[in-house]
Order: sequence, then C-alpha cells, then structure tokens
Amino acid sequence: MIGYLSRQLVKRLAPKSIDAANPPAVIETISLVITQELEAEDKLNDEVRELLSQYADYMRQEGIPYSEMFRKIKNQLVIKHKIVRASGRDSNDNMKLSRDKVTDLSHKIVAELKKSREIRVKRPDNEMRLDIVKGFTEVLLAEDKADRDARAKVRSLKKDIPEGSEEFDLLQKRYYGEELKKLGIDFNA
Repeated sequence: MIGYLSRQLVKRLAPKSIDAANPPAVIETISLVITQELEAEDKLNDEVRELLSQYADYMRQEGIPYSEMFRKIKNQLVIKHKIVRASGRDSNDNMKLSRDKVTDLSHKIVAELKKSREIRVKRPDNEMRLDIVKGFTEVLLAEDKADRDARAKVRSLKKDIPEGSEEFDLLQKRYYGEELKKLGIDFNA
C-alpha cells in the first residue's frame, strides 16, 4: 500500500508541483518517509506492551483492563515523544490514517522533497502539501470502500461465516483485491 500510495503521490505532484529527474528515487523518498512515520508508532506500541508486561500480575489482581491501561499509557507516551497518531479512532476519525497523521506526513514529505537533489520544486510548499493530503485522502477513501464492499460481499454469502474466522479473512482478502481492481488500484503496478 505504501508503494502504491507513493507512486500515486508522485504522479499527482510531477506535472505541476515538481520536476522529477528520477521518479523512482522520489517514490522511494516518499515511501521511506511514510514507513518511518508508521514504524515510530509501532515502536511506541511495543514500548507500551513492554511497560504493561511488567505490571501484568498487578493489573490482573486489581481487575484493570489491559486495553484501558494500554490506551492511557500510550496517550502519555504520544505526548512525551511528540508522535502524531496514525489511527484516528480516539478522535472519531474513521480513516485508517488519521487526518492529523496525513497532515503531518504531508509536511514531512514536502520537507524531504525540498532536500532532494532528484527534484526541482515548482510550487509553494502549502500547495504541494494540499496536493499530498488530497492524494492520500483519495487513495485511503478508495481503499476503505474496497474493504467495506469486500466485507459486505462475504457477509452476503448464503453460508454464515463468522467475521474474524480464517475463512472470512481469506474470502475478504480475495474480494478486497477484486474490489481494488474495480477501482483501478493495483499495488504491484
């Protein structure tokens, strides 16, 4: 998904916002920024799990829900490490990447592109950033639609397949790929 998203962003920016001497290098730069940002939150989650493992017995004895403590500790570490959350669930944002994270990524991508010797910037930073946000949003909305449609397809089968089961997951993946292709999204292209 990150590779596809990066390719789409370069296509969106290349004609009017940037001149790219080496588009694959620009795609790689954008992919790297996105990957590093998402990995930062993964590392934060690992840090929270490590902290909670030290208090597992105490939490069990006191009847403290793991998920509640996970959320509380993560909220504290997010502030401490100044990380923008990738998921928007806590802010009622249903996108897989929160609007705040998309905005944060757009700033970081523009900063990296300006440092790159592979491109010449042709437009002001904010215009490029808005193009990036719009590109992210379009891809994420299309991906979300494909996911919802695939899940609906599995649920509509005559055989009742419980969500979360291996069979449901396999069928959902298959239908998800089909739905993405209908929308013109190919992660391998």
